[in-house]
Amino acid sequence: MAQNRRGTLGLAAAMLAAGLLLGSAAQAQGDSALPPVQKSGAVEYLSGGIGLDESTAIKSASRHWPLSLVFSVQAAGKAEFASDVKLEIRDAKGAQVLEMTANGPFLLAKLAPGSYSLRATLAGKTLERKVQVKAGSSARVELVWPAGTNQGRP
Repeated sequence: MAQNRRGTLGLAAAMLAAGLLLGSAAQAQGDSALPPVQKSGAVEYLSGGIGLDESTAIKSASRHWPLSLVFSVQAAGKAEFASDVKLEIRDAKGAQVLEMTANGPFLLAKLAPGSYSLRATLAGKTLERKVQVKAGSSARVELVWPAGTNQGRP
């Protein structure tokens, strides 16, 4: 009976170890679905979200980034994701801290705590927002263009 109990404990330990390894592999796979982190000046950012794996990975990672932006266009009572958004972020003094074109509907940026102004342009239509980035938290801003905004085409 003692032999059987040791065998059961050994099996349980092996199953636990396998579960931890699989969990680590799943986490690594989720991280690998993220687009590459890029850098502009002192600001690290990532942009993307095309495809379910990448958008799921970005949504999951967003809580670890000080600023999370979502771009979409209003369409038939719902919002459709937008990409090719030209984005400019300026600090409280008006200095530009980031200028780029989004590769997808999501953008995560590592900004220092402070006040920022966002200027996002899609198909010639510009939206402006103010955002406060606080230490230890993640600010989320959704930018939604009106229906009829012609995505990706002038």
